[in-house]
Amino acid sequence: MMRTRPLKVALLGCGVVGSEVARIMTTHADDLTARIGAPVELAGVAVRRPDRVREGIDQNLVTTDATALVKRGDIDVVVEVIGGIEPARTLITTAFEHGASVVSANKALLAQDGAALHAVAGQHDKDLYYEAAVAGAIPLIRPLRESLAGDKINRVMGIVNGTTNFILDKMDSTGAGYQEALDEATALGYAEADPTADVEGFDAAAKAAILAGIAFHTRVRLDDVYREGMTEVTAADFASAREMGCTIKLLAICERAADGASVTARVHPAMIPLSHPLASVRGAYNAVFVESDAAGQLMFYGPGAGGSPTASAVLGDLVAVCRNRLSGATGPGESAYAALPVSPMGEVVTRYHISLDVADKPGVLAQVATVFAEHGVSIDTVRQSGKDGEASLVVVTHRASDAALTGTVEALRKLDTVRGVASIMRVEGE
Repeated sequence: MMRTRPLKVALLGCGVVGSEVARIMTTHADDLTARIGAPVELAGVAVRRPDRVREGIDQNLVTTDATALVKRGDIDVVVEVIGGIEPARTLITTAFEHGASVVSANKALLAQDGAALHAVAGQHDKDLYYEAAVAGAIPLIRPLRESLAGDKINRVMGIVNGTTNFILDKMDSTGAGYQEALDEATALGYAEADPTADVEGFDAAAKAAILAGIAFHTRVRLDDVYREGMTEVTAADFASAREMGCTIKLLAICERAADGASVTARVHPAMIPLSHPLASVRGAYNAVFVESDAAGQLMFYGPGAGGSPTASAVLGDLVAVCRNRLSGATGPGESAYAALPVSPMGEVVTRYHISLDVADKPGVLAQVATVFAEHGVSIDTVRQSGKDGEASLVVVTHRASDAALTGTVEALRKLDTVRGVASIMRVEGE
C-alpha cells in the first residue's frame, strides 16, 4: 500500500553532485515514489553561498544553517555531499541524534572516522550508506557488503581515480610526458586546479581504506594505507613497461595475507600485464577487480566521478534507506568482527622492475646480481644496454618483500659501478 505522507530529505551541499541529486529527485519523482512506496520531498538545501542561482531548486528551501536543518526532527534522510572532515562529521552525527539516516559521498571522512560514524548510527538505530564514496556510479560497496557477504574476499585491486587514469592513459597512448598529460586533463576538466589529492594518491588511499574495511571485516583507517603518487612516472617507464608487455596504472590494492592472519592496503603506480582486464581501462574510467574464494574473479567497471554518475549512486542509496525507513528496518552496518592486523608495507610481497644507470664495463652485472642474492631477492630477467662508458641495466625480480627490495636498493647505491637508480616500479596482476 502506497504511503501518501512524503519522506523528507535534507541535502547538505549543492555543487556539481548535490545539484544533480536535486534535479533527479525532481525529474524522476514519480518513479522514485513507485520504487520506494512513498513520495520523497526535498525539505531543505544547506549551502555556503545562498545568493547563487540554482536552477530547479525552490529558493525558499535554501539555507546557510546546516545545523538547524539536520536538527529539525522531521527529516527522514540527510544526504551529505559537502565533503571534507568538518563540518560534515558533526552534521552527520547530529543528524543521527535527531532521528535521520544518512547517505554520504564523503570518502575522506569515512576513511578517517567511519567506525565512529557507524557506532553513532547504530546507537540511534539509523542507516549510514555511502556507495558514492568509492568509484562513482559503479555498484561496489553494496556488492561487497551484501552480495558477497557469504564469501571470503582475498583481494580487491583497482583503478579508483579517473584523473590519474586519464593522465597515465594519455602518457601511454601518445608518449606525452607527465606535465603535458596533466595540462590536458586540467583543460578538459578531469583534474582540479590543485590536483595534489589525485596525483599523490590521497583520494585513492581513502577509497582503499573503505574497500579494505568492508572486504576483510576489519577496521582500516586512512593512516593504515601505504601511499605513493604518480608524479615521478616517466615516458621511459612506459617504454620499459611496453617491452615487458605491460602498461602502468595507479592501483589501489587491498590484500589478505596468504595465511589469512593479516591484511594490507596500498596505493602506488604499478606495471600491469596487457592481458589483465584492468590494463584496458582507458580515459577517466574506473574499474575494480575482486578475487574471492567462491565467486572467483569479478570486475566492476564504469564512470568513477562526475555529477551525474555520483548522483546516481547517491540516489540508489537514498531509495534503499527510504525503503528501510518505511519498513522500520536498517541495512547492514559496520562489520569489523575479524579485526585483522594491517601489515606494514615492508611485509608486502610482489615483483619489481628496477632500472639502474651503471658503468659500461666488465663485472658490473656480476656485482649487481651478488647484491640481489645477498638480500634474498631472486632475479627473473636482466636487460643491459649502453655505450661510451655508460649503460642501463634493467632487472625484473621474482616476488620479494618490500623490505628486502629496499635493502637491496640501498646496497646497490653504494656500488661504485652504479651511477644511480633511474626508477623502481612494482609489477602487479600476475
